[in-house]
Amino acid sequence: MTEVPPPPRKPSVKGQTLPVDAEGLALGGGFALGGRRAAVLGSPIAHSLSPVLHRAAYASLGLDWTYDAIEVDSAGLAGFLAGCGPEWAGLSLTMPLKRAVLPLLDRATELVEVVGGANTVVFTPDGLVGHNTDVVGIIGALREIGAQPGPATVLGGGATAASALAALAGMGCPSAVVCARRPEAATDLVGVAERLGLGLEIRGWPERLPARQEAPIVVCTAPAEAGAALAGAVPGEPGWLLDVSYAPWPPALVAAWVAAGGRAVAGDEMLLLQAVEQVRLMTGLDPEVQAMRAALSVELEWSRGTQGAEGS
Repeated sequence: MTEVPPPPRKPSVKGQTLPVDAEGLALGGGFALGGRRAAVLGSPIAHSLSPVLHRAAYASLGLDWTYDAIEVDSAGLAGFLAGCGPEWAGLSLTMPLKRAVLPLLDRATELVEVVGGANTVVFTPDGLVGHNTDVVGIIGALREIGAQPGPATVLGGGATAASALAALAGMGCPSAVVCARRPEAATDLVGVAERLGLGLEIRGWPERLPARQEAPIVVCTAPAEAGAALAGAVPGEPGWLLDVSYAPWPPALVAAWVAAGGRAVAGDEMLLLQAVEQVRLMTGLDPEVQAMRAALSVELEWSRGTQGAEGS
């Protein structure tokens, strides 16, 4: 496994992807004396903005902690966890690890059991505890734009869609329609909705998105290119939209939604708010949210400027 070098950039708190040895220990990562370690795991992982957020949080809290992005796939997850020593405080997980980690946990929260996925692992004296902070991030992002409960539509049928259903139920939405490019692959969501007490219908990929009167909330959990393809399907009177993508900027679906008069928020807000909850779980402290937001904003502005330069 090789280290992924970052592109030329101005100084940033974003971490580099670290190689992993046979025992799952990050090579060259280390940790400061008296500090703790945390990391985001996934494959691929070089793109992750989690190091930006967590390192900003540690700085705001005066913690001598490290946080890295480490390339780990499903096959390597058990070995990585087995190799983690007492210096480890917690892990953030991206796909495909959110589900792969479940049998490796000593305990999971009720929310993890309901949605069938954990994006956070906390190292405790009693073992590994799985949490899901995606739900908190989705609820917080939707509240940022004033979303009110009602029938909802979820685009996509994966693990983030399951978290979206939990978030919608938590906001008081009575039902949801899940639109998936492969409806047969989204059948796991039926059990999630049943556990949540949420009415659910699974449909194919839509040709038209619902107007506010039909479904006031739309959550797009599909890849950026799939969401962008729906920019021409925005209704004349849209409601509230969360598109979990944030690159390229602005997400085409978000731009079209706002242009039609709706209120929309992109995935960077969800990313921020779920990370805030992760820091709380791993440190037991409340980080300065504005410090994290500012660090994320700087990183995204740099990335978007690079994106524009490359496209010119």
